[in-house]
Amino acid sequence: MNNYITVIGGGLAGSEAAYQIAKRGIKVKLYEMKPKEFSPAHSNENLAEVVCSNSFKSNAITNACGLLKEELRKLNSLLIKCADETSVPAGQALAVDREKFSELVTKRIEDEPNIEIIREEFTEELSNYDGIVIVATGPLTSEGLSKQISKLTSEDKLHFYDAAAPIIDKNSIDMNIAFYGDRYNQEKKKEETIEEWKERLENEEQSYINLPMNKEEYEAFYNELINAEVVELHEFEKREIFEGCMPVEIMAKRGIDTLRFGPLKPVGFDDPRTAKRPYAIVQLRQDNSEGSMYNMVGFQTNLKFGEQKRIFSMIPGLQNAEFIKLGVMHRNTYINSPSLLDETYNLKENKNIYFAGQITGVEGYVESIASGMVAGLNAVIKFYKNNVGVAALGDPIFGNKENSNKYIFSKETVIGALANYISSPNDNFQPMNANFGILPELEEKIRDKKLRYTKMAERSLKHFKE
Repeated sequence: MNNYITVIGGGLAGSEAAYQIAKRGIKVKLYEMKPKEFSPAHSNENLAEVVCSNSFKSNAITNACGLLKEELRKLNSLLIKCADETSVPAGQALAVDREKFSELVTKRIEDEPNIEIIREEFTEELSNYDGIVIVATGPLTSEGLSKQISKLTSEDKLHFYDAAAPIIDKNSIDMNIAFYGDRYNQEKKKEETIEEWKERLENEEQSYINLPMNKEEYEAFYNELINAEVVELHEFEKREIFEGCMPVEIMAKRGIDTLRFGPLKPVGFDDPRTAKRPYAIVQLRQDNSEGSMYNMVGFQTNLKFGEQKRIFSMIPGLQNAEFIKLGVMHRNTYINSPSLLDETYNLKENKNIYFAGQITGVEGYVESIASGMVAGLNAVIKFYKNNVGVAALGDPIFGNKENSNKYIFSKETVIGALANYISSPNDNFQPMNANFGILPELEEKIRDKKLRYTKMAERSLKHFKE
């Protein structure tokens, strides 16, 4: 048995798992194939590269992802700490400067003396590997490792597809049309003049830029969008597109008003040019600390690059837009976790192998970090059980777990609910984001959603206090 734990993949989940293991006195070999090889969606040599949106979603504990972040903060998550330290304005959301975030995570991992980063693809045979290993190869697992995982799990189906949104140079946005601000704070107050209202908008925190559309503009955009040329997918690929990252052109084809009730909903805004609610509104979210780049919220797409420039430039305010990065669709890999993993992300048929991150079917940045936390902590317990017979040498995070082979978080926490979801029988298993629907109901029935979620959050955080 090796005197170290191996982590394969230096993404969000792998970096968190490696750190949690190393800080408990165990040596880690962290394999990351970059920069020798890059997946189709990666371009940054650093660890924990943020590929899709730069948003880690809401910080409010009445939002399940916000509660999950708070749980992770209480567990001293490295990646959430790095996200907090490299955040950019985004209203109630936690959004990061992509470059600074991955640079900071990389530095913290490199500075950890118990972690050895091996910059090459892991090629050993997983099924015969001598030691504890965490597979955190992410949604873009290499072909070689995918074949190994298929062999290890006896599963042929290992992937679905999602899409990323374009990023725009802020200086190319027409601010005579666009305006700053967050939803519900932008409606004109009765006592304000038009000039006072515009001045207030200009002086507020610049986390979102909003692009209002009238009916004629929206319908012209919609008609071009639904008839645009896309990068062709095979039939089996079309069936596997995950709802949580639905390409905007596919969403539009569900009906002319689908976007207006989704990412382009105008509720909570008035157009400063008319002092009336627009017919639709496109939001751009700040993507870096300097505020020079903004991404198109809800505009994940599989359109051809030329079509993206042509059609998205039809949006009022983007007629001269410079696209720093265009949207792409890429393969995501995940295993049939309900039949393969337990609630610690441990492979049932091989107790020395754990999985973590999106490959397990947790969907989202924070969710991936949480799975890395759970897998890492449980790998620690197994390591000490295998080597010295006690769990984590009395680490306070485990409490009285010396006689246990696993650390299972309560289902009343979001961390535990996600682990329970991916390990519970499910004939129609699909990747899952953090949401209150996977947590147990409260004993008391509460109609008011915000109050109900507040009570569920309080219940969750009580477990960490205890």
